[in-house]
Amino acid sequence: MYEELKVYYDTIKNFHLEIPERFSFPLDVFDRWGKKLALIWTDGNELKKFTFEDLTIFSSKLAGGLKKLGINKGDKVLIYLPNRYEWWICVLALMRINAIIIPATTMLTPKDLEYRLNATNIKAIISDNENAFKVEEAVNATNSNTILINIDNRSGWEKFNDLLKSDAFLGERAFSDDPAFIFFTSGTTGLPKMVLHTQVSYPLAHKITGKFWLDLKPDDIHWNLSDTGWAKAAWSSLFGPWNMGATVFARKSDKKFSPYNMIETLRKFEITTLCAPPTVYRMLVKDVPLKDLSFPTVRHFVSAGEPLNPEIIDIWKEATGQYIYNGYGQTETVNTIAMFRFIPMRKGAMGLPTPGFTIDIVDDEGKPVKPYDDGNIAIKVKPERPVGLFKEYIDDEKEMQAAFKGEWYFTRDRGYKDEDGYFWFLGREDDIIISSGYRISPFEVESVLLKHPAVKESAVVASPDEIRGEVVKAFIVLRDGYNPSEDLIKELQHFVKKETAPYKYPRKIEFVSELPKTISGKIKRKELKLKEFRLWPK
Repeated sequence: MYEELKVYYDTIKNFHLEIPERFSFPLDVFDRWGKKLALIWTDGNELKKFTFEDLTIFSSKLAGGLKKLGINKGDKVLIYLPNRYEWWICVLALMRINAIIIPATTMLTPKDLEYRLNATNIKAIISDNENAFKVEEAVNATNSNTILINIDNRSGWEKFNDLLKSDAFLGERAFSDDPAFIFFTSGTTGLPKMVLHTQVSYPLAHKITGKFWLDLKPDDIHWNLSDTGWAKAAWSSLFGPWNMGATVFARKSDKKFSPYNMIETLRKFEITTLCAPPTVYRMLVKDVPLKDLSFPTVRHFVSAGEPLNPEIIDIWKEATGQYIYNGYGQTETVNTIAMFRFIPMRKGAMGLPTPGFTIDIVDDEGKPVKPYDDGNIAIKVKPERPVGLFKEYIDDEKEMQAAFKGEWYFTRDRGYKDEDGYFWFLGREDDIIISSGYRISPFEVESVLLKHPAVKESAVVASPDEIRGEVVKAFIVLRDGYNPSEDLIKELQHFVKKETAPYKYPRKIEFVSELPKTISGKIKRKELKLKEFRLWPK
């Protein structure tokens, strides 16, 4: 196997990411691409194209306008926008003045915004007319003196277009360890944590993501389906592509996902690389005839958020001639484990550690375990901390102590390694189902269920049981032509028993019309699990 992985080992050995004392992503990376095409944006009707030079001009003028409002280095600014092209201008402008950016999905409620306003001192919020009322409700509820900026020029707000008339401010370099981003991310318990990234831990280190996993070149057009409020947008809609000089493609999200709109978009705009969540690939395979899954210009497909099932990868390869490459990371990191184009494909595996990271499966004391033994997926932080790792959970010593133990950062995800060093995902620390002493991966049961012709989607969680403590429960969306019945439940249970160890079969099955998901397509298993344990509001 060493010879097959020689390119990988040579890449690991020769990789080094130089970290300067001071750094500015706009000045040191973005602006240097000049007249190359940086962004193609559409809402399905309107189409806009921007070169790097165009966005340099717009963002530097906005930076000048923000400084006139009194927004400066270290001030926290929350961006509450859908994926409109103004989002990219705002991010670049804030980076030029070294403000701290807080991305926020427009799915947030006024109460969510209140939490963020109370959790940290937010100097300004940038939003649009569609979401302005939620911002105003939150600001009024907290009596915040927050500067409000509206890209649709809302009355009573600072006007985006007026700020673009300001004198340009190209920016200045900050110390590499200075703060740049705060992401609010859900923990295993409690309210969202504040994940702090520095000027290099995302902006520069996502070169790793763009170069190795996304495999981007300057002539690529890359489409990432993530909403702008999530860290994944920083991964694949911002720093990954632009570090490599690739063009970002963005389409304002449709209210309801349409596989055929996606297919038409891929073909019309000659997309060359695509990043989509597993849910999207599963929907395409289940709902679209295989003959329609033809994308002449797309050379590379990747998937993140959770591992993609081997059977879906097989079908995709049969239909398109291309594999889908799994990638793994967190809000706290850049891409850390992946299936790369330069390593042998192992369908369903997470892949191998990304250059720049030492990763292992360890027990709770931080000792590496044997191949195929399950344990904690952990990143080595001593003697040298990886560049692409977050700085801290702000004001949360308990989470810091839980995450950093000895020489490791514990991701709180569990997995195992095979004999060749490939990583395999089992689930979140709190997703693992323990039934009568057996540890059961929800992903494994879901993968088996998806092989059954009646199953369109599935989500597996723990459900309380008086005897076994927990049992496996499956929430299932059926394909057209199949109806819920006791006979179908028994058939599915028998199917799982045949396909995997019998103790893993779902003792409970509930048919649902749809599964709860984030805007980026990840299934909200935690919501389903909390509902099972009667902790989720009815």
